[in-house]
Amino acid sequence: MTIRHLDRLLSPNSVAVFGASNRQGSVGATVWRNLRAGHFAGPIYAVNPKHAVLDGAPVFAQAAHLPGAPDLALLCTPAHTVAQLVAELGAMGTRAVIIVTAGLSPAQKQAALDAAKPYLMRLLGPNCIGLLSPHIGLNASFAHTDALPGELAFVSQSGALVTAVLDWARSRGIGLSHLVSLGDHCDVDFGDLLDHLASDARTRSILLYVESVESPRKFMSAARAAARNKPVIVVKAGRAGNGVRAAASHTGALAGSDAVYDAAIRRAGMLRVDTLQDLFIAAETLARFRGNRSESLTIMTNGGGAGVMAADAAARSGITLAEPNEALLERLNAVLPANWSHANPIDIIGDAPIERYTDTLSALLADESAGAVLFVHAPTAIVRSDDIARACLPLLRTTGPRVMSAWLGDAAVAQARQLFEQAGIPDYPTPEEAVRAFAMLQTYRRNQDTLIEAPSASENPVPDVASAYRRLDAVLAEGREWLGEQEAKAVLKAYGVPVVPTLAVPASAEAIFSAAREVGYPVALKIVSRDISHKSDVGGVRLDLRDQASLDHAVSEMLQAVRTARPDARIDGFTVQPMVRRPHAQEVIVGASIDSVFGPVILCGQGGTAVEVTADSAVALPPLNRSLARELVSRTRVSRLLAGYRDHPPARMDALYDVLIAVSQMLADLPQLAELDINPLYVDESGAVALDARIRVAARPVAGAERFAILPYPSQWVRTLTWNGREITLRPIRPEDEAQHRRFLEQLDPEDIRMRIFQTRRELPRSELARLTQIDYDREMAFIAEGSDAQGAPETLGVARTVSDPDRVEAEFAIIVRSDLKGAGLGKLLFAQMIEHARSREIGRLVGIILRENTRMLNLARAMGFEADPAEPPDSGVRRVVKALNSPIITP
Repeated sequence: MTIRHLDRLLSPNSVAVFGASNRQGSVGATVWRNLRAGHFAGPIYAVNPKHAVLDGAPVFAQAAHLPGAPDLALLCTPAHTVAQLVAELGAMGTRAVIIVTAGLSPAQKQAALDAAKPYLMRLLGPNCIGLLSPHIGLNASFAHTDALPGELAFVSQSGALVTAVLDWARSRGIGLSHLVSLGDHCDVDFGDLLDHLASDARTRSILLYVESVESPRKFMSAARAAARNKPVIVVKAGRAGNGVRAAASHTGALAGSDAVYDAAIRRAGMLRVDTLQDLFIAAETLARFRGNRSESLTIMTNGGGAGVMAADAAARSGITLAEPNEALLERLNAVLPANWSHANPIDIIGDAPIERYTDTLSALLADESAGAVLFVHAPTAIVRSDDIARACLPLLRTTGPRVMSAWLGDAAVAQARQLFEQAGIPDYPTPEEAVRAFAMLQTYRRNQDTLIEAPSASENPVPDVASAYRRLDAVLAEGREWLGEQEAKAVLKAYGVPVVPTLAVPASAEAIFSAAREVGYPVALKIVSRDISHKSDVGGVRLDLRDQASLDHAVSEMLQAVRTARPDARIDGFTVQPMVRRPHAQEVIVGASIDSVFGPVILCGQGGTAVEVTADSAVALPPLNRSLARELVSRTRVSRLLAGYRDHPPARMDALYDVLIAVSQMLADLPQLAELDINPLYVDESGAVALDARIRVAARPVAGAERFAILPYPSQWVRTLTWNGREITLRPIRPEDEAQHRRFLEQLDPEDIRMRIFQTRRELPRSELARLTQIDYDREMAFIAEGSDAQGAPETLGVARTVSDPDRVEAEFAIIVRSDLKGAGLGKLLFAQMIEHARSREIGRLVGIILRENTRMLNLARAMGFEADPAEPPDSGVRRVVKALNSPIITP
């Protein structure tokens, strides 16, 4: 379940408290008092067989005695009573319950879920503080204070942090739209609330405190959808080892690798911060300054020390300080004293009058190369701070979000700070905090840009999946877990990854010499043992062997070294491969593994034998395309070496990206793939080549597309058929289709566009075009009909699209065919595939909203089994058509 009945939970019309009492310090008494103390307009009922009256209000002995079913019930009763109460309330018509009670056993939690299921009832908790919805005066919690109404929603797995944030926000005048304590989240979880809050008009930003995620695909789908609508900011506990253990014991769930959580948050377009203070700093910055796209910062200050502190903070955060150009320097020289800093930070000197502030600010705002401006002021006796603020505000109102401020001090700058804040200028107590906020903004923007970046197409060939399967199955049939080097390279080769030719030979001198002659000297010699994972650790690798004599000597040395280091290891033979001479190549590692929470993950970083020591790696969730692969590589230090330096030309990065994409495809295709290392992968100006590889397989499927946290491209829905004498392909849309999709939209008649989106538009913003091509295949589908134009290039002929609600109760559809192809049956083909797909996803019904004058589409819908919704008002300009997906598909 997802958003079903969450309106009853967060915005109920009536509330009942089971276990309400007047016993001082009890949870039931506190919840009852908080509800009564608020401004909730609906009826509030107390239920407790031990009382007749509480605070002048009647108390009901049991649920059946209530005058009606409450929208929301809070249970503050013993654990053994919870499941029975849930069943009684469900039968009455209640659809949302907060289980405040702690200490439920796994069996008791399951019993409560089983009792709720027949009624689609939503359960929050158990073991939770409750929730607050200040806009309706609802305090359904045992928190120590109420919340101010506002536009920030806070959802937390920790009840203690809920009360801390509540206290902190109230003391600073920060309002909340909703505050929710998830507790043990046996039902309602982060994914559910993200889906609901994403479309909540009262919520401007969503703040999360996360300890663990139990439904990764649901979480990622909800997070990606929410992050496209509004900022989602996350504090994820458990960065350090002790923190991970504490998080696991606190929530009863295993916390995944922190690096993987980091990758998931970034991939969803959310922003991760480290502290609760940063959570609110980021929320305020994104609310006031999100429109700023500057990559650099100019610091303007009346004090050298404050400017230096801000510059130091920028250096620590990786923020670029803008270099003033000649025109800007000339303008600043005309308005500043001769002893000004002549550099960034721009120190206007402590004796500055008001005019110096306004002239300097005007010069900076007139020059786009100055980037964002951090206005830092320390109070002086020369001029009042509030007078400076009033003089500067007219400049700031005309420039958009260009300026951040740090009014240093307290009472002397309080009015100036208030004036700036009232004008929408983000203000921070210190320069360091302002710089940190700017760094958060840049991280958020990069994460958002990744959501909409259009990738170029990979050059990987179609993989030989059957060959790879045979290799893995053969290893499992032999009872082995690890593939040999030659076997692993054969799997890589099946997916288009260039590999060094490798011959596996038995441990005999003649076989080794013969293999060396075949591949050509100089050669690399490696030991093969099913008992040894890292050959170099035991002396099992020799390089640059130039002739038979050196090869013979190396064999003897290697056998002796291995027997000394691992006397128990079985020697299965050797591999021989030619030495690769690529003097400009960087050693890279590309790997894959299975995370306990998010499933298959991909790693990239600096490779070689010291890979653990250098600790230069980054992690991403599959599936990958070139844009996502580029973003992954950019987070490594080795990427700077790959960009070229001194006599090393830039590496051909697309080759590395395509290796990462190939590994992503392996994880989707090969469910038994448990672990993969390509180390080293040489990458240089000529491309990429794998020198060594290791693959571990598991008898039980651990990978595969169904175990991805983000559903990959559903290639099983690609169909090729003949239509009107030409071969076309019906397939799901891809992010790489953006340019092709734009051309398709440009070919549509304005009237056809109006029929589709109820308005005439010729141009789509880049972000909207990305939204049409970069879809979440778990919740959406867009089938395109693709043919070839006169030059043989692919072209889009039509599109059928569905968007499902998170519960899959219904999906709304839309179809549009190129204007010159209408009436030839293409719409029916798209319609049929769309219906088949919706049925396979177990969607309850398809609905369409169609203009009444769009008779062609209304007739097509009728032919495909849709019926008009009788509830649609006759004077409405649109028709709502519906098809329940329990009838046979009508084929064209």
